[in-house]
Amino acid sequence: MNASLRKFIFNDLQTVEGYIDPPDALVYLSLLQAQDKAGMGGGVAEIGVFYGRSYYLMKKIVGDAGKVLAIDLFDLGEAADGTPTQYQRFLDYGKRLGLTVDQDLVIKGDSTRLRPSDITDRLGRVRFFSIDGGHMLGHVVSDAALATDALAEHGIIAFDDTFNPAWPEVTVGVADFLRERADTFSAFCMTKYKTYVCRRAFHDVYYRAIREAPDLAAFRHVDTQFLGSKTVRLHNPMGRRMVYELMVHAGMRGLSERVYR
Repeated sequence: MNASLRKFIFNDLQTVEGYIDPPDALVYLSLLQAQDKAGMGGGVAEIGVFYGRSYYLMKKIVGDAGKVLAIDLFDLGEAADGTPTQYQRFLDYGKRLGLTVDQDLVIKGDSTRLRPSDITDRLGRVRFFSIDGGHMLGHVVSDAALATDALAEHGIIAFDDTFNPAWPEVTVGVADFLRERADTFSAFCMTKYKTYVCRRAFHDVYYRAIREAPDLAAFRHVDTQFLGSKTVRLHNPMGRRMVYELMVHAGMRGLSERVYR
């Protein structure tokens, strides 16, 4: 297993305000490393950075040689002079983690107004694209189309908040994306919060990568069908989640990693 990266996920990363849970952090780790092992190159991009928890996870995994593009409005918070504080807090978290943000790889703006070349001119083709931006149907449709047009042939799109009852239009958008592109795209993995899709030609490659990943061995792997594709669902029992949360709240982040072995 990846001892140093797991320590980062379960300890350092949890100090960054954000939402990516350990199961999905371990999926990101497993998929990006599977791509590295197979020589599947390309940049990494994220729409919806918030304060950088998943961004810094990807930065840590790809290392200094990798490129990670951050796309966000960065309009949250308010300083005394009325200016947003989100971007500075995002940078401050990076300094705390020892991960430098390449500000040439930051786009401050509305992702629905971007062109694929705004991404590929900075990164080349994208091998892993995390979508966690606006949660209305129009946002999901636009961001999915943007990601598709910037994606490498072997690229993966990770959709956040699928099946979250708080954001029903995300579910509609992801389902529409897969139905409308049924001849080219399919889902291969689902967790409580995310759905992972790729081009059909690479479905079995990534399905096996999830099935065989040592860092995902703690989860029950359940095969399901999602819009015509065999998809592995990673089941994270409530009991384990509760134990993990209790350990984190008790200040035992350094030991919480053992819950997911």
